[in-house]
Amino acid sequence: MAEIYEVESYEPRKGVGYLLSKVKTEMLAQIDRDFVADEQLKPLEVTAAQYIIMSALTLSGSQSASDLCKEIGYDAGAMTRMIDRLEEKGLLRRSRCVNDRRLVYLELTEQGKAAVPRMKTLGVRVMNQFLQGFTKAEARQLEDYLMRMLENGARGVTG
Repeated sequence: MAEIYEVESYEPRKGVGYLLSKVKTEMLAQIDRDFVADEQLKPLEVTAAQYIIMSALTLSGSQSASDLCKEIGYDAGAMTRMIDRLEEKGLLRRSRCVNDRRLVYLELTEQGKAAVPRMKTLGVRVMNQFLQGFTKAEARQLEDYLMRMLENGARGVTG
């Protein structure tokens, strides 16, 4: 299989890794700006990174912080700080497992659950903004390519 990049001609700022990172950074920054500008969300002072945690909890119901770290890819320290902030805002609560007191589960409060749909609406709007000029078929194809990259990475595929 032919290599995609060659050391001699590789330009990091044109490479897939850099571009993926830049797109993610810009998307999250735009979501942050939209959350601050939104009358419903502004008082909550929630960030895109915190929304990712809340969204994951919406899908799973409740789970441990360590499971959430693995799912989202956040380091434990950053996760703890974000969970602390979300708990202080009344959007999330911690509860100890009755069978294993060392295990702490996270779940959204009613206020947290109520905020997620608005956050999702703004997040989808930002993703659509970034995909302007793409057809739905192209967007699905891009998703397929990214999934394939993730699968390659998980398998440790080399050339």
